[in-house]
Amino acid sequence: MAALGWLTPRRRSATARSVLAGEASAEAARKTAQLLEAEAPAPQPPAEPEFPVAGDDLAAAFFDLDNTVMQGAAIFHFGRGLYKREFFDRRELARFAWQQAWFRLAGVEDPEHMQDARDSALSIVKGHKVSELMAIGEEIYDEYMAERIWPGTRALAQAHLDAGQKVWLVTAAPVETATIIARRLGLTGALGTVAESVDGIYTGRLVGEPLHGPAKAEAVRALAAAEGLDLERCAAYSDSHNDIPMLSLVGHPYAINPDTKLRKHARAHDWRLRDYRTGRKAVKVGVPAAAGVGAIAGGAAAAIALHRRRK
Repeated sequence: MAALGWLTPRRRSATARSVLAGEASAEAARKTAQLLEAEAPAPQPPAEPEFPVAGDDLAAAFFDLDNTVMQGAAIFHFGRGLYKREFFDRRELARFAWQQAWFRLAGVEDPEHMQDARDSALSIVKGHKVSELMAIGEEIYDEYMAERIWPGTRALAQAHLDAGQKVWLVTAAPVETATIIARRLGLTGALGTVAESVDGIYTGRLVGEPLHGPAKAEAVRALAAAEGLDLERCAAYSDSHNDIPMLSLVGHPYAINPDTKLRKHARAHDWRLRDYRTGRKAVKVGVPAAAGVGAIAGGAAAAIALHRRRK
């Protein structure tokens, strides 16, 4: 037995054995914790709060139309449809074509060009019945506008509708045209430029001014007050820096397909950005596939693009 003495642990006091056991356990625990920490997945950032918030009836969404919901400008597409129906001659056709070409090349709204387009449209519809233009507007939507709705923006609008919120278009386009588009998309309604009419006949004048820039913000503010909305809980969407006043009104501003100035502003103010264009250059110099005024506009756009490249 004496030969096996080396297998028998030396007797120590109970206190010494307890200390040794504790130290060994602590060291093992540290090593195990280090191994587990190394194997653990990286911590995930906190989930973004759900938005839009379902059931929040104090919230609503406001969407710009041109280049936000729809590619191009509604007023230009409307002009194409009116030309097809012989509302104006080839000189006016060329004017609309150039305006559309410029809009597609620049990719932004320019107040002077948009005002020129609206003046052209007002002179064309003067003396016509409101009901007649509404009926024609339905046809023009199917012919030129339906296929130009951005699916991504449409999905955003639908998310607000699914959450039980109202969704409004806010545009410088004629309110009649905007209302047709809103109804076709299943939206709540539209804020747009109001053309004066007497006894259901267009006079060729506007009521006030075009709904552009600061006027959009005033329209949203007035509608929110009438509807009892909390603007801090509302969302607004636009592509243009001209709509910064409207976007700044709400608690959830989005820059959609933004122009350069809006993109810079959105990044500086930590606004959300979404871009549904397949290619920035393609949008700016793309040639419309449709015939008539669209083909002329596309030709003008292509010519300008070629000229720039040669330079």
